[in-house]
Amino acid sequence: MALCVGCGSRTLSESTEPEITRATGESEQISKRERQVPRGDGRLSHDLDPQRPGPQDACGVFGVWAPGEEVAKLTYFGLYALQHRGQEAAGIAVSDGSGVVVYKDLGLVAQVFDEPTLASLRGHLAIGHTRYSTTGGSTWENAQPTIRANTAGTTIALAHNGNLVNTAELARDAIERGMDSDGSTSDTALVTTLLASRPDLSVEAAALEVLPTLRGAFSFVFMDETTLYAARDPHGVRPLVLGRLERGWVVASETAALDIVGASVVREVEPGELIAIDEHGLRSARFAAPEPKGCLFEYVYIARPDTTIAGRNIHAARVGIGRRLAREHPVEADLVIPVPESGTPAAIGYAEESGITYGAGLMKNPYVGRTFIQPSQTLRQLGIRLKLNPLRENVRGKRVVVVDDSIVRGNTQRAIVRMLREAGALEVHVRISSPPVNWPCFYGIDFATRAELLANGLDNEGIRRSIGSDSLGYVSLAGLIAATEQPKTRLCRACFDGEYPIELPAGNLIGKHVLEGVDRRVAGAGAEEVASAGATRGPGGQPFVSSSSGGEVSSHA
Repeated sequence: MALCVGCGSRTLSESTEPEITRATGESEQISKRERQVPRGDGRLSHDLDPQRPGPQDACGVFGVWAPGEEVAKLTYFGLYALQHRGQEAAGIAVSDGSGVVVYKDLGLVAQVFDEPTLASLRGHLAIGHTRYSTTGGSTWENAQPTIRANTAGTTIALAHNGNLVNTAELARDAIERGMDSDGSTSDTALVTTLLASRPDLSVEAAALEVLPTLRGAFSFVFMDETTLYAARDPHGVRPLVLGRLERGWVVASETAALDIVGASVVREVEPGELIAIDEHGLRSARFAAPEPKGCLFEYVYIARPDTTIAGRNIHAARVGIGRRLAREHPVEADLVIPVPESGTPAAIGYAEESGITYGAGLMKNPYVGRTFIQPSQTLRQLGIRLKLNPLRENVRGKRVVVVDDSIVRGNTQRAIVRMLREAGALEVHVRISSPPVNWPCFYGIDFATRAELLANGLDNEGIRRSIGSDSLGYVSLAGLIAATEQPKTRLCRACFDGEYPIELPAGNLIGKHVLEGVDRRVAGAGAEEVASAGATRGPGGQPFVSSSSGGEVSSHA
């Protein structure tokens, strides 16, 4: 079920029985792939129904160059620390200087890797990825790292967090260069192909040529047989940090992953920067001028609370958001409770600022996640109770303030309000630690389509009535930005205000499934023929894909 991709004769132990493919210009099938068995992704989603999820996380990437260390195990633990960023698939690529091997599969990090597998992945540098699908469906072929060998014999493996918005344009370029897609339909595989399409250049030189042609959000870690690379888009939408080991270097999506492997934080990879690490040390090059636009939603929900972004600890930022929420939307109440776990820091801040007692009111089952088993109608009626259950003794007879991170479709908040009332709460006041989500994200987070966003078409009072609470308050956009301690001009706020900092293509040349069949469309077809009339536009004429455009807007993996 896993994939081993090798250059030369290196393979995993036969006991793993993976599909083995050699990374050449034309991939050679060595053995038939075993039948895939779907399994749950383990994610504690906002909704019970896996067909109607809440906001999905971005992906997690990790890379290490450390001769003498067990780099596969370091990568495994780094990915384990980043599991919250993606739960659909995981993979690790390793090189010992003579060949690159990739092992990947659908599932959680702990499901994909075991001790014998990690022991077989030997080398001095490695990269890893934990995926939530964005461009390209959640299939085995689209798991990462992706891999490609050029005609000069150099193998390139790459992992990506973010989402490109000029994918169709890049696909046409790859086709014109005579490069096949290797069966995958992700923008990550496309970038790997473009890097391999320049065999006359070193990987570093090819990257400096390819990276300026990419539009969208990307934090890459990639490698060849001898060198670890890291690159971040000119806007720095997705986080990427550099760390130091006693005998090497680490790059990761979040500082928490550096902590787990014992690496000290050096600095963030700068927007528009390419880093290369090999036996000669670390070197840096600029492929674009920086125009920082870090994702504001990282501060609200995506990043781990023990991570630091742009010098700001995420837990402290979320507590600060809660304090501002209390000042902006005070209420007379007896108890402040969080929706665990994402609402906890903001609830602490709200309680501290308001002077209202903080306590537990909802208990979460940590083992309930999305599965491939569809809930029956009876379970649908139970709704969120499979994940959350009220502490009746704590909420009975009390006026309760319940704090959550966001409202997308409203299903979760509606169910929570109903549960608390049934448990005996006298009043239920909902407070949200982000502004209304009005617009889809094209840069690395998977929200619903705009037609499904509750805040699209309803004012605050309409949303309050929809979820059934006694009152409703969102933190203001200005308050949220202030809590990050970053200037407004350095943050991407598109999901809240519709101002997309990176220009989006018109028509349906964007979205999760843009590459699935694009090779059939682009042969002899211009953008006008490929685009459909299903796209509409947001503020300033920026387009977004509506629910009728053929696929949900999605984030990266």
